[in-house]
Amino acid sequence: MADREEDEELQMALRMSLQGSPPAQPEPKRSKPPPPAAESPEAEARRKQRELMAAAAEKRLRAAGSPAAVPVARSSPQPPPQLAVVEPPPASEAAKEEKAEPEPTGVSMEEAKEVEVEEGEEEGEELPPDVAEKLWAMVFGEGVSKAVLAQWSNQGIRFSSDPETTMGLVQHEGGPCGVLATVQAYVLKYLLFFSDDLSNPEVSNPLYTLGQRRFYQSSFAAGDDFSSLTNDRKTRALVHAMVEILFLCGTGKRAVVASIARVNRGKTEAVLEGLSVESAMDLQKVLRTSTFTSRKDAFDILLANIPLFESRLGAMLFLISALLSRGLEYIQADRDDPSQPLVTAPFGHASQEIVNLLLCGEAVPNVFDGKMDLGGGMSLKGIPNNVEVGFLTLLESLNLCKVGQYLKCPKWPIWVVGSESHYTVLFALNPNVQEENELEERESRIRRAFDAQDQSGGGGFISVEGFQQVLRETHINFPSDKLEDLCNAGIIVWSEFWQALLQLDKRAGGMKDPTGLMGKKQFTIFHFNGIAKSVLNGNASAGGSVPIQRPRLCKLNVTVPPRWTQDEYLADVVSASTSGSKDDSILSLAPPVQTSQHAPLVDCIRTRWPRAVCSWAGDVPSIV
Repeated sequence: MADREEDEELQMALRMSLQGSPPAQPEPKRSKPPPPAAESPEAEARRKQRELMAAAAEKRLRAAGSPAAVPVARSSPQPPPQLAVVEPPPASEAAKEEKAEPEPTGVSMEEAKEVEVEEGEEEGEELPPDVAEKLWAMVFGEGVSKAVLAQWSNQGIRFSSDPETTMGLVQHEGGPCGVLATVQAYVLKYLLFFSDDLSNPEVSNPLYTLGQRRFYQSSFAAGDDFSSLTNDRKTRALVHAMVEILFLCGTGKRAVVASIARVNRGKTEAVLEGLSVESAMDLQKVLRTSTFTSRKDAFDILLANIPLFESRLGAMLFLISALLSRGLEYIQADRDDPSQPLVTAPFGHASQEIVNLLLCGEAVPNVFDGKMDLGGGMSLKGIPNNVEVGFLTLLESLNLCKVGQYLKCPKWPIWVVGSESHYTVLFALNPNVQEENELEERESRIRRAFDAQDQSGGGGFISVEGFQQVLRETHINFPSDKLEDLCNAGIIVWSEFWQALLQLDKRAGGMKDPTGLMGKKQFTIFHFNGIAKSVLNGNASAGGSVPIQRPRLCKLNVTVPPRWTQDEYLADVVSASTSGSKDDSILSLAPPVQTSQHAPLVDCIRTRWPRAVCSWAGDVPSIV
């Protein structure tokens, strides 16, 4: 009799709750209370069902505007310590319960389980406090300034709204350019050389065959029309780029995606409004991580969370995602000096380790190929293998480092360009700019052999023993008197070795080409600087040029001369500018270059194509 009265009271509460509107917020998770010590199976089954229905009733009352702290009234003689959502019993037990006590009308079991379903909406896991501390110290170090934190917490990964630079990610703050430029390089890979349809999250191979010298260009690249890109294609290219980078950091096995708690689509700005991340504790409170072993799953979640990565925390979140995908312990093992923060003081720039992590999947600090053995069991770490997109730097032209062939000759004609304080992107629409002729291939082979014996940290000299090994590997036969001159000092300097090779006939393994048949290269290349700067926008109808703020895209015509000595090279440039004839051996990818201009970017280009001559229209391309 008592049980019947309890059920009637409960059904009345449920009927009252049905007048409310559908739930607007998911119910917080409740723990399952322990069952009473002495309770018959039939009583326990009835109690579980009452608790399920009571939870659903309370949820509906809350959604209708009733006070959150007021529970649904009930007269159970054994109330649980708190409202609980109990997991449904096994099928056999459920069948017994159904026979013992029919389900009340008005509320189904599916409605009673709604709380359990909705509790899974909060995706991702919290970082343990010690991991958050380690992550924060690794990225920012101790005593990071508010200015640096402001740079990294106010930079989203967003495309430019300017039609001319719509393919580019725009930067408004200093510091995160290393992350933005590297992501930009991968985005261009998908925009330039992959099918126009990027809807397949499993896409991995473009329509490009090196052996047959055939390549695929997307429609916008083939037409040199960047303004024709759709927002959907740009977004999907960005997601593909992010997935590729994160799985590269996770050695192809996993990707970790970092997000912010309580961010749902359409509510990103509201959640981030007033949010401050100034310490490891702040980060630990709001950061959530999800790990994926499926590229499709990672693609789907990143596509759904693009508004978050476009938000002001986007660059920081992607860097954290890459670090966690690699694993913090592996990151520290990659580095030569793990005591230094990855974001460099005092200006908050991304270190070379961050750029290398996104380029090759390892946070190594150097840009040469492989490892450099220093003796005594010590070595310096460089780029471990071939890369998809490459890297050039102004520092190499200043003899401050040596970029290896892995970064100089990536799979795709796209390079991140580094200066003393900024990162930009250089790219070509035609992969043929990477192809080498006979003498260029010989130069590359000799240089690789020389660098393999160079133990000076990129200083450009080797021992006599190392020199003999280079000669054997490359089949170079110097006359005995010239060989003695080169070895006289006990070390061989690259510049002296190279000058000797220029005078040695190619039949003896040198670089001198008596036939003069080697053709020059001519091609077009683009440089993109994502930081918004004032540029002149010509407006003839308005009677002048008006400076506007936007990223900068510069188109350069490049000529690589065919001669290997300065006098012959200059003579060839002059004859090319005065003659309209074309040699069939010329790789002509652009109109002939008539004039020569110089900028620091040209010095970077010459580290990849020595003796290159460049020209452009309009503003000087800037790498700062």
